[in-house]
Amino acid sequence: MCTSHESGHEPAQEAPQAGAGRRGFLRATALIGAAAAVALPTATAARAADDSSATRRRPDPDSRRFTLAVMPDTQYLFDGPSIDRAPVEASLRYLLEHGQEENIVFLSHLGDLTQNGTRAEITAISEAFGVLDRRGVGYSVLAGNHDVKSSTTDQRGATPYLDAFGPQRFHGSKTFGGASPDGYNTFHLFQAAGREWMVLALDWRLSAKGFAWARDVMAQHPRTPVVLTTHELVDGDDSLSSYGQQLWDQLIEDHDQIFLTLNGHYWPAGRTTRKNAAGHDVHLHLTNYQNRYFGGAAMIRLYRFDLDRNTIDVETISPWILGRAAKGLNELERREIELSGEADRFSVGIDFEERFSGFAPVPARPARPASRMLIPGTVAYWRFEAPANGTVRDLSGRGNDLGPVTVGGGELGWSPDHHPDQPGHGSLEFRGYKSPLKGTYLRTVDGAPLNSATFHNGYTIEAFYRLPADWNPSHHAWSGLVSRTGTGGAAGKTADDPDEPLATLSLSNDREPQWAMRPLNQQGIATNWGQETPLETWWHLAVVNDGAHTTLYVEGCPVVRNPKAPAIGITSVGLPWLLGGYEYAGRIDQILHGRLGDVRIVERALPVTSFMNH
Repeated sequence: MCTSHESGHEPAQEAPQAGAGRRGFLRATALIGAAAAVALPTATAARAADDSSATRRRPDPDSRRFTLAVMPDTQYLFDGPSIDRAPVEASLRYLLEHGQEENIVFLSHLGDLTQNGTRAEITAISEAFGVLDRRGVGYSVLAGNHDVKSSTTDQRGATPYLDAFGPQRFHGSKTFGGASPDGYNTFHLFQAAGREWMVLALDWRLSAKGFAWARDVMAQHPRTPVVLTTHELVDGDDSLSSYGQQLWDQLIEDHDQIFLTLNGHYWPAGRTTRKNAAGHDVHLHLTNYQNRYFGGAAMIRLYRFDLDRNTIDVETISPWILGRAAKGLNELERREIELSGEADRFSVGIDFEERFSGFAPVPARPARPASRMLIPGTVAYWRFEAPANGTVRDLSGRGNDLGPVTVGGGELGWSPDHHPDQPGHGSLEFRGYKSPLKGTYLRTVDGAPLNSATFHNGYTIEAFYRLPADWNPSHHAWSGLVSRTGTGGAAGKTADDPDEPLATLSLSNDREPQWAMRPLNQQGIATNWGQETPLETWWHLAVVNDGAHTTLYVEGCPVVRNPKAPAIGITSVGLPWLLGGYEYAGRIDQILHGRLGDVRIVERALPVTSFMNH
């Protein structure tokens, strides 16, 4: 970071940060050993501390949760005769000690490692980073304006910085991808969430050659998402510096691969979002704490990626202060142990698949032949790859064909829309309405073997469905996806409501899937409940009975409200099954408003790995 007259920014006044919470206390307890290791006086002892982490596992390249660590300006810790390596070493050892639990894949330093760029200062921080070199941890550094002559570009030639942190330092690293001919720009590749990611570490000032090199690197890795790191870019909330605007105009805007940028230099921390030429968001973050106590105490940012939640959770901590907690902290340390301001702890929502679709689209899963779905025990299988014009054939060959039934007008629609993991690529569109009742549903033909089946030894019923944006509980709730007609009263089972059907996989007014049925072994209704399922999203349901107990699965995950009581088979009075319809008191009461994909019924319990969405 420049001094205020260099940057044109006076350091802003900030309110004191909140003290450490329970999470910070737990971290502090875990880091006592790290603090002790930092205090060891000799290089031999430091290496021994490194070796104590020798059992640390490598990052999991397939986990969809991983962490990118970021360290901004450390210059005030390496300033002429004032050199204090302990905070930086504490942060680096934190990465080693917590690498497995956090799945830390990489560290990026954002420049201004030192205050004056002298050989003594550079040597001191270079030795501190040796802890990562010895353990083979991937990281990147870049030159800030205090590490090199600020009036120069990446064509400046030899410097103490380049001697210590040039490409020769990283040649043995598994994550090192290469460097520009001048040595001041590097790129790094790591594996996480089952794919390749890039950190593009750019000099304080790019020359025309530097820009050309960066473009060429991305062109050689056209499907790789890129985190761009540099020293100067964002200079405040919703604002880019003059040079930052050049980076945006000449590099970032036209390269859709760059989805996140990280820089230091200015303070306080800030962030902004801009649309690139492809119309996608680019998240631009400024992180720098040198204006805070102890020159920022080598604070680190933890960017926790979660591709299942489509979220990056960001946290800012000082491992050095956390590690000192057991010895007692002074007043300023207690304020700085963790930062909880809006620019320091926040979450960024990114639909990663959609965001990367322009340069690395995920190929659609191809349709699978119906024959592959006819596993042993299949008694009915219906799929809708074309409009339903009359009879819908049971592809199991068991004769459980379906015929349409229309109430109050209305036809079944068809759509190529389908669950991404559905075997058949198509769905029927039901257009039911409660009052006045209207719509079309499907019904097994008279004499279909399924009508009399009781599944005494177990069963699996699967269905894919999607509810539209205009789904309204007042008009569409409690419609059945798959149901069996005939009432409890007709079967002589009068406990609970005798007018309820013998079995129904329905959707409640809160869009919760519910399997409600009368087992052979009891009078009353056994019920399994799932959670609310959002609109305009495809879902897969599976009801599995192993001959004794029933479990409802949503997207292959068992729900919480699965009863423990024994439930054997499904009571039958020999009447048809319905798709998209629900009967009450022996009469059609509700018709589905939504899309229904493949439906399969198997006369045995299936493991999750045999479900249609696998």
